[in-house]
Amino acid sequence: MIASLIETCKLNGVEPHSYLNGVLTAFVNGHKQKDINQLLPWNYAV
Repeated sequence: MIASLIETCKLNGVEPHSYLNGVLTAFVNGHKQKDINQLLPWNYAV
């Protein structure tokens, strides 16, 4: 599953390490579950 997520990042031009760091940080900071679509690799904005 992680490998698939990393490859999806690459396909969408998102650097995987910064993506995972950003998503995990968002979770820790209380990102709302209803806004989870914002954190998908193809919607992710650094």
